[in-house]
Amino acid sequence: MQRKYAFDKVAEEYDRIRPTYPIKVFKDIIEYSNLKQDDNIIEIGCGTGQATEGFVNLGYTNITAVELGKDLCKIAADKFKHYKNINIFHSDFEGWKEKQGQKFDLAISATAFHWIKQNIGYKKTAELLTESGTIGFFWTHHVPGIGEIFTEISEAYQKYAPHLDYNNSNQVEEIIEERIKSINATCLFKDLVVKRYEWVDKYSSEDYIALFNTNSAHQVLDADIKDKLFNNIRETIKKHGDQILKPQFVVLYLARKK
Repeated sequence: MQRKYAFDKVAEEYDRIRPTYPIKVFKDIIEYSNLKQDDNIIEIGCGTGQATEGFVNLGYTNITAVELGKDLCKIAADKFKHYKNINIFHSDFEGWKEKQGQKFDLAISATAFHWIKQNIGYKKTAELLTESGTIGFFWTHHVPGIGEIFTEISEAYQKYAPHLDYNNSNQVEEIIEERIKSINATCLFKDLVVKRYEWVDKYSSEDYIALFNTNSAHQVLDADIKDKLFNNIRETIKKHGDQILKPQFVVLYLARKK
């Protein structure tokens, strides 16, 4: 199973447990883009519509969204069924052809654009934008937590799935630099701005497990390994009062079409 298809298996759990994005992310995109409320937005990989909802809540409802996952798409379409100008298309972005010829003022993608074939994705995005169009692509990153509870969770990962032990990972800065290079290398965008957002969310053991069960890398683990890993993590969190404070980290990349 390709990891990009894994989310559809847990669509309802994904919609319930995935952290929402701070309102500042959407306000920063709107400010940078000088977006008017009747401007057109294209969203690449909308999932169940969490990022879509961020714009809707601020009054921006001219949104065309493309989503690969069938069940994710259904949830998103149902969520916005009362908005006549929000259209959700079940398709991969690379092959999406509906609304050919329409131009968009803003292209957004929330923790999804890395699943798009890069040699197609950026070029197609630029072609869909108006001459003054902008992109606002953002990603949630798993970052190391501090304290005994995270040390014990790290030990569980080292025992069962060491390649997924983000608690000992310093890869986030490398990923950020690589994405900056990727955007600049296309020669399709200018005035790149990178913004970071940090906060902390509280989870019970069951919700923490549910959160990571929506992670594609965990979804493709052998079922027995995943059960052992999650049981170990569950018991660790319960031992610490059945509560864990998880740091959250989002990085936003803003750029204008050249």
